[in-house]
Amino acid sequence: MDDHTNHPQPHGVGHETADVNIWAVGKLGIALVVITILSIGLLVGVFQFFNNRDDRGAQTVDPVKLFPAPQVLTNEPQGLADYRKAEEKLLTGYGWVDQQKGVVRIPVDQAIDLLAKRGLPVRQQTAAAPTVSMPTESGLGVVQQTSEKSEEETRK
Repeated sequence: MDDHTNHPQPHGVGHETADVNIWAVGKLGIALVVITILSIGLLVGVFQFFNNRDDRGAQTVDPVKLFPAPQVLTNEPQGLADYRKAEEKLLTGYGWVDQQKGVVRIPVDQAIDLLAKRGLPVRQQTAAAPTVSMPTESGLGVVQQTSEKSEEETRK
């Protein structure tokens, strides 16, 4: 009545023989090594072919029609010094901006002095007084006209 009866043990303890086919795995490894060696040899051959290829078919191109090479600065500090020298000449020298219209360029320091003496131009005030609405609690409020005259009259 006991379900745990003793089953007889097999006589030879070993390993699972249907698990992995060693010969198939070995053939696959050998095939991968052979394919890798062949691929490397083929690549070396292609590189040698392109290195030794004769360029007879190459056409000559007119250098004028080629895209121009970039202008690389060979002496950057000297180029910067020349640029700053030209800018300084523009800022501190006299010259024509538009000779037909009579527009000239004067040094910056002199322009600042002239502007300080003459002052900046001022726009004329318009005669029409702006309208202002004064908001109230119940709405936007009544539109009122404000002007300098009305303010002066209220002061008197």
